[in-house]
Amino acid sequence: MKQENAEHMSMNAITEILGNPVSANALEPELAEYAIADGEGRLGHGGAVLVKTGTHTGRSPNDKFIVGSPGVREKLWPEANRVISQRAFDLLLNDMLAHVRDSRFHVQDLFAGADPKQALRVRVVVELAWHALFIRHLLRRPSRSDLQAFVPNLTIINAPSFKANPDRHQCRTETVVAIDIERRIVLIGGTAYAGETKKSVFSFLNWHLPGRGVLPMHCSANHARGNPEDSAIFFGLSGTGKTTLSSDRRRVLIGDDEHGWSDDGIFNMEGGCYAKTVKLNAEAEPEIHAATSKFGTVIENVVFDPETRELDFGDTSITENTRCAYPLEYIPGASQTGMAGHPKNIFMLTCDAFGVLPPIARLTPPQAMYHFLSGFTAKVAGTEQGIREPEPVFSTCFGSPFLPLQPEVYGNLLRKRMKSSGASCWLVNTGWTGGSYGEGSRMPILVTRTLLNAALNGTLAKAEFKKDRIFGFEVPVKVPGVPRHLLDPRRTWEDGWKYDQIANRLVGMFAANFEKFSEAVDEEVLRSALRTK
Repeated sequence: MKQENAEHMSMNAITEILGNPVSANALEPELAEYAIADGEGRLGHGGAVLVKTGTHTGRSPNDKFIVGSPGVREKLWPEANRVISQRAFDLLLNDMLAHVRDSRFHVQDLFAGADPKQALRVRVVVELAWHALFIRHLLRRPSRSDLQAFVPNLTIINAPSFKANPDRHQCRTETVVAIDIERRIVLIGGTAYAGETKKSVFSFLNWHLPGRGVLPMHCSANHARGNPEDSAIFFGLSGTGKTTLSSDRRRVLIGDDEHGWSDDGIFNMEGGCYAKTVKLNAEAEPEIHAATSKFGTVIENVVFDPETRELDFGDTSITENTRCAYPLEYIPGASQTGMAGHPKNIFMLTCDAFGVLPPIARLTPPQAMYHFLSGFTAKVAGTEQGIREPEPVFSTCFGSPFLPLQPEVYGNLLRKRMKSSGASCWLVNTGWTGGSYGEGSRMPILVTRTLLNAALNGTLAKAEFKKDRIFGFEVPVKVPGVPRHLLDPRRTWEDGWKYDQIANRLVGMFAANFEKFSEAVDEEVLRSALRTK
């Protein structure tokens, strides 16, 4: 193998070292053919590709590393990022290049970012044809004319059959995700979970875009039909309804997971969807269900009948993290441009299993920054072994595993964008009411949609509000179509004293979590912090 000092290795040099791929920028039919012919998966209904990811059925966050060069290390958020030395990365790069060159591999050249001003040119080198099909769905596909002058500014090598050496490569296990930010190279080995490739692009953009004044966001987004200037974004962790609530037939879906907010408005970073399929049914989520039987859709770890190929979305014997990946155009009426104007409304979704938050509350810009940095939702009893009562989950900026920079960088960008755009911000509880999990009931989806529609059409902003005596934000007193008692969560509880106790306890959890940001934010944000009285 031709050797070159990895410290000076360019992305074009990497391509030269690897040699000729099995396929280069192959289209979906050819990639599906390779995947089936090479035994990587089975053919499903409508031409879907059914695959299993092996040992890893989700991301491996503890095996993710960033090269700690001087220019990078001083800016990294240490709480969410592990560091690898330049020497260890160079050894890993050379070893992985030698491994991939001796195996079959596929190359895809793609864009990340619908806005041409912000688009990242990504070259993805993968061992598995279905990985090439997956990332072709998830990123944005250049035209043939675009490919003629394509020069990558991020290269990703994904080799599931490569096993890292923890001693030699300074990693934790044989699985590794290593990012060299300065040289714009990502190395993924020892895992066949395709989501690692998608999220490594997002992690890189979370470093790259803030320097350009662009806020990267882990959110879904939509806009009013016929009016891209009337857009909305939906922040939320898993289980809060981010995908479901942004998929509204009365509005145009821009994207379901990752977006940027620039001086020109918002844009989808991706070109497809990576949707959960556990307990998927045609009535609740018809668009996603329909996509599972369309040509080229990649279906991960879903149990199926080996003879009929019928999918069993209720069987979680492989994993609960069953998923499907498909291009955005498989969703009827989805945005063709992936772009829209500045959002008029920002929704921060939380599944409050304590049952003490109102179904919707209006946040001031400082309060919005507080809740953005908090990123609150809750686990419920029975979801994990040992959980007997609701437990808080705080994931900074609603995506802490993907944040290379200090969280206040993203928080300040959000605050700046909100100030310049005049966007309204709403905290939405899609969790419990009338009591905590096990005693109360889930917030009716009809109530949530009614409140969202009122916010989106502007009528909610004109309603009468009152300040919540415990949480400090404003809550509407009356909204047409919503039972009045639901807007005051204390009234939904049989025991008001118990409500006060649990609400004050949650306030304390918020405060304890926010202590780590106390020196990074200004007094206005600190004053907006939740406090009991």
